[in-house]
Amino acid sequence: MLQAACAAVESTTQIGEDTANLKRILEKRKQQSEQYFNSVAGRLGKNYCPGRSWEAIGHFLLHLTPKIKIVDLGAGEGLLSQLLARRAEKIVCVDNSPKMVEFGSELAKKNGFTNLSYKLGDIEAVPLEDGVFDLALLSQALHHAQHPQQAIQEAFRILKPGGKLIIIDLLEHQFEKAHELYADVWLGFSENKLYQFLKDAGFRQIEVNVVSQEAEAPNFQTVLASGVKG
Repeated sequence: MLQAACAAVESTTQIGEDTANLKRILEKRKQQSEQYFNSVAGRLGKNYCPGRSWEAIGHFLLHLTPKIKIVDLGAGEGLLSQLLARRAEKIVCVDNSPKMVEFGSELAKKNGFTNLSYKLGDIEAVPLEDGVFDLALLSQALHHAQHPQQAIQEAFRILKPGGKLIIIDLLEHQFEKAHELYADVWLGFSENKLYQFLKDAGFRQIEVNVVSQEAEAPNFQTVLASGVKG
């Protein structure tokens, strides 16, 4: 009986030690994890991290897209809209290239999107009615416009009150070959110029920020601008 009692005490002591050891191991792992994230704070977008990719982030954010009506101005083949069509109520892509419109329409049909359509037209004279859309996109299209202010004014016209315009374009640069290589009319836009475009068109709650810079020359920078129709 005494031996059994001693064994029970030893067992209890061992369990206590094991529990304490486990607690120390978990605490150490927690500290190591905190140290790692502290060390890479501010650099997560620059360093490799397993499983972290812009493609994955894009699909994650896609699920936040509400059931709204979107117009993609200067859409080209509309790859962005092909993604958004999975969630949006309706999307219309506008482009002045017949081949782009034809290709995009075929792609939408192939992907089974009945809520995505393509329309031939100029972003400076959009062939759509006033006050129809909740969101207008100008993704790397504005620097191809002859009159960018007019294109933004057209976006304002076709948006509903409270609708939003989002512009992704190049920050003003000096790479002159872009005229020849990419058929760019404008060498990007300054943050102040985009802000003034939006303000003059009647937009409110305007935000303009540089969001990325390419590592290789000529080190193009991307600017994101947005505004809400008052």
